[in-house]
Amino acid sequence: MSDGAAVLVTAYLSLGSNIEPEKNLRLACAGLRATYGELTLSPVYQTPAVGFDGDNFLNMVVGFQTTQSVAAIKEVLEDLHRKAQRVRLPDRFSSRTLDADVLLYGKLVDPLQQLPHPDMEKYPFVMGPLAEIAADLRHPVSGERLQKLWKNFVRQDAEMIRISIDLDS
Repeated sequence: MSDGAAVLVTAYLSLGSNIEPEKNLRLACAGLRATYGELTLSPVYQTPAVGFDGDNFLNMVVGFQTTQSVAAIKEVLEDLHRKAQRVRLPDRFSSRTLDADVLLYGKLVDPLQQLPHPDMEKYPFVMGPLAEIAADLRHPVSGERLQKLWKNFVRQDAEMIRISIDLDS
């Protein structure tokens, strides 16, 4: 039986953009800070578009603690997509102002909510930054440390260029 106390969970999100990417990553980080307070930010990486010809993306991972549900976090992300004026095209692989996804929500495993997110182990621009800020965290399904998953990743990170941008302005 629950006493009604909110449970604090650590959530990790991926953020990416290839349309005005610096502006839109700043918008996302500012919105997340306003909602969740202190954020753990990975470095930002420039990567080529995957699955289509388009401008390079800037990608990063953000972590924070929250008592919000996954559904509530996804509502916050949809609000950020609206603020970034994201246009959803039928093709999953297309340019976008902002792409924000929940990667991990504590130890939750929920295929319907895509948790842990399948892109985590698919793309180096997701797993690399995640492993940088949560190296000792264990994958909720395999139990492997994220650092080890990244070390054993089928490496395609040669095209990941770490860049420095100010995410506070």
